[in-house]
Amino acid sequence: MLSSRGPRVRAPRLVGRRWLNSPALAPEDLRGRVVLLDFWTSSCVNCLHVLDELRPLQEAFADVLVTVGVHSPKFPHEADPVALDAAVDRLGVNHPVLDDADLVTWRAYAARAWPTLVVLDPEGYVVATLSGEGHATELGTIVADLVEEHGRKGTLRRNGSLEVTRQPEPSVLRFPARALRLPGGSVLVADAGHHRLVEFDGDLTTELRRIGTGERGLRDGTTPRFAGPQGLTLLPADVAERVGYDVVVADTGNHALRGVRLADGSVRTVAGTGRPARRRDGGGPALAQDLSSPWGVAWFDGQLVVAMAGVHQLWAFDPEPGVVRVLAGTTAEGILDGPAEAAWCAQPSALAVGSGGDRLWFVDAETSALRSLRRNESGDEPDRTVPVVTDHRFANVDPVARPGYVVRTHVGTGLFEFGFRDGPAGRAQFQHPLGVAVDTDGTVLVADTFNGAVRRYDPVAEEVTTVLRDLAEPVDVLPDGPVLTTVESAGHRLVRDVAPGRDRRAATPPVELRPGEVLLEVAFTPPPGTRVDERGDGGTHLVVTATPLTLLLAGPAAGQALSRRLVLADGATEGVLHVAARAATCDDDGRPGAACRLHRAEWDVPVRIAADGSDRVPLTLPAD
Repeated sequence: MLSSRGPRVRAPRLVGRRWLNSPALAPEDLRGRVVLLDFWTSSCVNCLHVLDELRPLQEAFADVLVTVGVHSPKFPHEADPVALDAAVDRLGVNHPVLDDADLVTWRAYAARAWPTLVVLDPEGYVVATLSGEGHATELGTIVADLVEEHGRKGTLRRNGSLEVTRQPEPSVLRFPARALRLPGGSVLVADAGHHRLVEFDGDLTTELRRIGTGERGLRDGTTPRFAGPQGLTLLPADVAERVGYDVVVADTGNHALRGVRLADGSVRTVAGTGRPARRRDGGGPALAQDLSSPWGVAWFDGQLVVAMAGVHQLWAFDPEPGVVRVLAGTTAEGILDGPAEAAWCAQPSALAVGSGGDRLWFVDAETSALRSLRRNESGDEPDRTVPVVTDHRFANVDPVARPGYVVRTHVGTGLFEFGFRDGPAGRAQFQHPLGVAVDTDGTVLVADTFNGAVRRYDPVAEEVTTVLRDLAEPVDVLPDGPVLTTVESAGHRLVRDVAPGRDRRAATPPVELRPGEVLLEVAFTPPPGTRVDERGDGGTHLVVTATPLTLLLAGPAAGQALSRRLVLADGATEGVLHVAARAATCDDDGRPGAACRLHRAEWDVPVRIAADGSDRVPLTLPAD
């Protein structure tokens, strides 16, 4: 809102660690120009919206307006000079930027929120202060009035723009955002910095094709344009056949969803208008609905779920009728669990479907949280509700919502609670995670972006461990047996690692099984003095899949019991059973804070079908 009228206030000096895109600017350098100070931080999605909103204003008043970005970091990682350099490059910021690492200028201007916009007149006085996004029209009026007033007074000077032209360095990938494994084994990458998609062979080196011209824009067809695409997901084959496209892209900078037909690389817009959402209630025909920075997409429970980062919600898109609706979140920014329609989220950024298909995992970047969405079949709610809110317009939202889905927080407590800590989920901490995936054993991998790490959350033991460190802003991870493929955004690459601590699959001798029903059992005996931990989602977990998929008629997927009745397909002759089991145990002495441990193993079991074969597959989960 505009600052109250009264005595004119002289603008404080701009003090920081260094300047980007410009020599240091003193007050005398800015005299005679209208100055717009944009207090921002690189992780704030609303700040990113403001950068786009300001561009037309900067062009319209290029000879009289100086925009100065004051980067005042929220997260420790954002204060790193290398990280800020990368953010300015990634976001295409062309105006002068003050590196306000110690928040000196932030405090001098009494800023309280990201983004905050301050207008200075040509004589160096503060004339307006606004917070949040959506002020482009108001700012245009304020600047025009100041230009007219100071033109008459003779205190305005026109001396050209201070913006610089940034030339990105050539590379195959530039700030990649997501990777998607396609049915044929190739990998499709959202090449956000180049505004395109790139498909690689399974070796991650051989480039197969590019989808998109590399120019920022919103254009459909066989020469499409994107704007900083982020999320990618495959539609189920039957749905893809009916709608005519295979992959959905969260085209973040265009505030749109795009459909890609893999056969010819053609693209079409399937949701969004290209304008950022200003209304707070999404719903209706998808192509008539404004979206707000869609960041992640996943097919879950018969619909496409969209992480709508810009309004702190999850939305659902039904591609066949072409409609969208709000699935979770009120637009209040914070953490609040319970019925999805009354939950609070904070910049949801990535989605992953659980191994059993009944839970959708997602990360909330601004609360550094790992959360999940599931059907609320019984109408009950999780015990944990942690209200942390910054947008007080929504503080009195009625918490009663109709049964549907329920949101639960597994790791994370609030907007300003972050760090790098392993251990029990209630104490563990992330720092602005932007990626999430489900591993073959049902555990959850988190791309902990600002900590430069890949972390693992075990939903049975409710514990967080670190898998990989020293990465360049990891934003996505693809598990493949003992190997992890990590998307390092600031490193402009995809890398493969055999992650320390990941259990390799154990090879077993071939097993002859009879046709029809057989019993797979994993024996487990807790170590002396311990017991199976039955808290959370249960102390044991078993996942069974097969190669080929048609080997099993029944029994695959995930569950808590360490045994599974399997039905082998008629006519099957051989194949491989892929088994992953884990069990959590805790000291059995009843003391508070008793030590807990996780026992995990994976097997590949070659199978031959024979009439006189066994009806059992016995395995043992080691307890050491």
